[in-house]
Amino acid sequence: MTDSVGFSQALRQWMDVFMHRSMSGWMQYVKSSGLSMPQFSILMRLHYRGGCGISNLSEHMDISAAAASQLVEKLVQAGLLERTEDPHDRRAKQVALSSKGEELIEQGIQERYRWVDGLAETLNAEEKSKITEALDIMTQVAQTMESKA
Repeated sequence: MTDSVGFSQALRQWMDVFMHRSMSGWMQYVKSSGLSMPQFSILMRLHYRGGCGISNLSEHMDISAAAASQLVEKLVQAGLLERTEDPHDRRAKQVALSSKGEELIEQGIQERYRWVDGLAETLNAEEKSKITEALDIMTQVAQTMESKA
């Protein structure tokens, strides 16, 4: 077995464990919030990308504008989103996270990181140093690849 194959296998094993744990944590948090995954997906999109129009959300989620509008309406009624007129087109609406929506997402992110923090506590200083160096390299390479895509 070559170093490249061993590296790929180790990375895939880590990805499997990490993704399973991360997604499991997300699903539990979403379920406890009383939201559907599509609703939570809208909140996450707005958290990371900022406010946008309904058409942008419908394209991102690959659903109709009517379906996106219904999801947004429920989130507005729950106080998680704020809807305003688009300054460039008064017929269109913009949506953004409300402070309540931002708080919900931040709590979810912290909940997801809790497992990673617990994992980090089990490592010694030398292991943390090696892993930090490797992750820094992986992050830089991934960001370079992402910027070229």
